[in-house]
Amino acid sequence: MRAIVYTAAGGPEVIALREVETPAPRAGELRVRVAATALNRADVIQRLGAYPAPPGVAKDVPGLEFSGVVDAVGAGVDAGWLGREVCGIAGGGTYAEYVCVNEGCVFDRPEGVGLIESAAIAEAFVTAHDALVTLGGAREGSAVLVHAVGSGVGVAVVQIARAMGARVIGTARTESKRARAMSYGLEAAVDGGEFEPLVRERFASGADVIVDFVGANYLAANVRLLAARGRLIVVGLLGGSQGEIDLGLLLRKRARLEGTVLRSRSDAEKSLAVRAFCEWAAPHWKTGALRPVIDRVMTLEQAAEAQVAMSANENFGKIVLRV
Repeated sequence: MRAIVYTAAGGPEVIALREVETPAPRAGELRVRVAATALNRADVIQRLGAYPAPPGVAKDVPGLEFSGVVDAVGAGVDAGWLGREVCGIAGGGTYAEYVCVNEGCVFDRPEGVGLIESAAIAEAFVTAHDALVTLGGAREGSAVLVHAVGSGVGVAVVQIARAMGARVIGTARTESKRARAMSYGLEAAVDGGEFEPLVRERFASGADVIVDFVGANYLAANVRLLAARGRLIVVGLLGGSQGEIDLGLLLRKRARLEGTVLRSRSDAEKSLAVRAFCEWAAPHWKTGALRPVIDRVMTLEQAAEAQVAMSANENFGKIVLRV
């Protein structure tokens, strides 16, 4: 099969399209003939040599999510999966014509969402739901702050929050991304360097849940903005991994700071996150409250170009690679 391979750690020049062995599903796995995959920051970090693939996953083929058609099943997997159009998450290996994944990490393509579009659902929406709802405890009426709102996960957080009746403020560095994010139900959008006064004005009691993709640069302000018993969920570290925190504030607010990542979880843990999202989301796909947000669709051959665009923060929503 054809697959994108990282030939070494380095820049976009290490990305190559190669012929590699087609994988066979192991017990508990199914194989998907990939229609499309979507880019994630982890793909770039892995290419730089700073985020190795977990055990049992192809070490040099990137990619964390996919859409496609099930064409084979391993031992113990229901043959009823065969021929179904699905999407899902993987520990790696989705920049390829075929990928094998645990059965619990796959779900049927939502009705009304095309097969190529579906490649932009799993990693963004499962991560967003897990951070906002499962870990953050957001519910109707919650005050939510989401940073880097123009990212694939960021705009998924906005959609999920609005679908449950929460209030949402988002940050983004560019005016165009803030304007586009407003169309998905944001109450307000603000530059990432100027968010504290606006959040204090709109959320008098503070933010109940903050979903943060920036990390160190926003850490102190995030803690100041948390409501009593607020939850700060750190999903990314675009602004660095080390920052100072006022532990006294954390104590007085009885607040919670938690980090999260999907890729390093066990298949059982990933399956729980997938199931929780799918059960909650089912009616919202039908109403159109949830939709994958796609910046552009490119080809597998354009993987290097696509990663350059994402690294430059050009995209709003997901960049999809048609396989």
